[in-house]
Formats: sequence, C-alpha cells, structure tokens
Amino acid sequence: MKSPKLLPWYARKAGVSIERAEVLWRKAVRKATADTGWVGNAEYWGAAMDNFLALLEAENSSLCTPNLADVLRMQHRAMRLPLTLFEDLSAATAANWQRYFSCWHRAA
Repeated sequence: MKSPKLLPWYARKAGVSIERAEVLWRKAVRKATADTGWVGNAEYWGAAMDNFLALLEAENSSLCTPNLADVLRMQHRAMRLPLTLFEDLSAATAANWQRYFSCWHRAA
C-alpha cells in the first residue's frame, strides 16, 4: 500500500524520520483495516489517517530531545569556571597578604 504524499511533511512536523513515519503509516493502515473491516472507502481512509496522526503524536511525545537552553547554560558555566577560580584565588591571596602585612606592622 502506498503512503500518502504528505507523509514527509507530517514526519517533519512531528520530528520523526520519514522511515519511521512509513512504519507508523503501515501500522495505522493495519489498525484501520481491523477496525472498519473494509479497505478503500472514506471511513477506512479517515480511520487510517486518525490512527496515523495519533501514532505520530505518541512517537513525538516519546522522543527525548535535550533542551537547548540547558545545554547552553551548562556550556556557559564551564567556560566561566577558570575565571571564577582565578577570581576566588586572587581574592584569597589578597586577603592573606593583607593579614600578613597587618601582623607585620603591629609587630614593628
């Protein structure tokens, strides 16, 4: 059975590959055949399309795509780490020098 001409559009819209969409289409056709008992009438094609869209929606919700904002935030933190470490180290060094010189001036 041939797939609908809009299948690549539906696949891109749902974020799945065309091959996976074709598998889902065949599954939807089998379910429509079992549900309606007929092949080729308007009720059959409507049921096949409804099943296909439901399968695409289920497939889209099962995909685990990372959130780009989280990835960028993590990259930003990783890039700032050396600067933060240098800032903390220089603040600690300055505090130690001030403590050392204040003790040295009191002793003198």
